[in-house]
Amino acid sequence: MLNPPDGSQLALPNVDFESAPGAALQVTTLPRARRVYVNRSLRLDQVEWVGFDMDYTLAIYRQAEMDRLSIEATLKKLVARGYPDLLLEARFDTNFPIRGLVIDKRFGHVVKMDRYKFVGRAWHGLQELPREQRYALYHAKKLKVAPPRYHYIDTLYALPEAALYAGAVDLLDRYGINTDYQQLFDDIRECIDEAHRDGAINDTIALDLPRYVDRDPNLAATLHKLRSAGKKLFVLTNSRWAYTDAMMTYLLGGALPEYTHWRQYFDIVSVAAGKPGFFTERRPFLERVTEGDAQSTRPAYALERGHIYENGNLRDFERMLNVTGDRILYVGDHIFGDILRSKKDSSWRTAMIIQEMDEELAAQEECQEALEQLDSMARRRERLEDELRFYQARYRAATRARAAGEIIDEARLAIENLKLGLRELETASRALKKTTERRFHPYWGSLFKQGVELSSFGDQVEEYACLYTSRVSNLLHYSPLHYFRSSRDLMPHEL
Repeated sequence: MLNPPDGSQLALPNVDFESAPGAALQVTTLPRARRVYVNRSLRLDQVEWVGFDMDYTLAIYRQAEMDRLSIEATLKKLVARGYPDLLLEARFDTNFPIRGLVIDKRFGHVVKMDRYKFVGRAWHGLQELPREQRYALYHAKKLKVAPPRYHYIDTLYALPEAALYAGAVDLLDRYGINTDYQQLFDDIRECIDEAHRDGAINDTIALDLPRYVDRDPNLAATLHKLRSAGKKLFVLTNSRWAYTDAMMTYLLGGALPEYTHWRQYFDIVSVAAGKPGFFTERRPFLERVTEGDAQSTRPAYALERGHIYENGNLRDFERMLNVTGDRILYVGDHIFGDILRSKKDSSWRTAMIIQEMDEELAAQEECQEALEQLDSMARRRERLEDELRFYQARYRAATRARAAGEIIDEARLAIENLKLGLRELETASRALKKTTERRFHPYWGSLFKQGVELSSFGDQVEEYACLYTSRVSNLLHYSPLHYFRSSRDLMPHEL
């Protein structure tokens, strides 16, 4: 029973955080992988409601297993549509894609852009495009990245389609099979969606959750800690009820003895939410009703604890709960469906879960010396360029004044030595950059950077996520009343 007979909220159980499974708190400085990072200052004491997406947020999927399952299910459907059987025997590199890539369906390319839509890397299949070809295709005129030609890979859920597309393009080209690259990608997208709809993916996951999902031992204690501080919690997921119930039971069932059912952690549970439409459309909330063995829905005119809802929209959510958007913190993983749309169409505060943070931070720490060396090289380049400008100006002045030959020769020799030094420095810098980027990712470098600029993914995280961290349970290390302060933004002249 989720509520007392009178419908009031259950009293909060008294949980000892120190003895909760895996919840030993560190007194010393938090490891970087367990920290919450701040783009926009946020006071948790002013947040009344904390909401969570489920997939890739509360549920941390094992990406390698998910990729394998999605690719296998999709390949069978592609072959059924008439694609050659050789695809079934191919091996696809699931390490190839990262989030933030863009599919160019016209040419069969996968590209990575910086925040200004400058394409810094591009691959055709599994062959990297030469610099000259990349420039000719993407920098001869202003790039407009929009459907139907382009498609963003902005979720972990979408990584298998990028791996499958790149591998299929590479394989079909090597066998000399004429391919419509746009149709190929559209078919891959349709087949993956079909595999989710018909249960080929979700049913397989639900039957073997430990294989596909990591059960975070700190998740239950984190949710309880928020509730203990008076926060109201809700789940807002696109997943259907049966899958949500199975997943949440696995994640939270029996985690704390004081909670006999996972729904007791949450005040509102809303499934099949249809995000990002939830934030932009006006579909009514529906309440799920169970009568015997039959399931049905009816219009919902209020949102109450202990009930299950579907569909819905942002305006009715705020109205029914009598809460303003700036008092809501929503935690999700999807830069478009969860974060961008909630920021563009509401005043909800946002926290983004980025599973890749652990690997990204490990690479950054390992490459710290190399990164500092690159910064030192950049400063040295500036000094050499200043000296070069000085001697070039001196050479021009001496030539115009018909100065003594020794003065002109000295300036000319200095210019030649400085140009040689700059060329050698540029060569060394490029080699070090290449080595460093491969440590982050062998194909694409850092998730958050493209060259010295933010990647398009990093730019969206910075603009739309107030907070970001690797998993929900990292909040356990902070007070529910914590003031997350952003660092001071610096312009180049302030550095």
